Amino acid sequence: MADKPKRPRDANQLAKFIVDLATDGESSVPLPDHEAQRDGGLKGGKARADKLSPDERAAIAQKAAKTRWGN
Repeated sequence: MADKPKRPRDANQLAKFIVDLATDGESSVPLPDHEAQRDGGLKGGKARADKLSPDERAAIAQKAAKTRWGN
């Protein structure tokens, strides 16, 4: 009896437990690579700001302020 894992009481946890037992805990869905997306996101804002002219940046900032704070 010591080798047998304890069954969870919650229905959702029990369902996951049964699936894990049936599939040996392996997932057929590959996990996404979030690090590459994060690196691109960190570079994106600075690259966009460098590409815009000061007038364009000011117009974007004014539009954002108007949207945030109202007319």
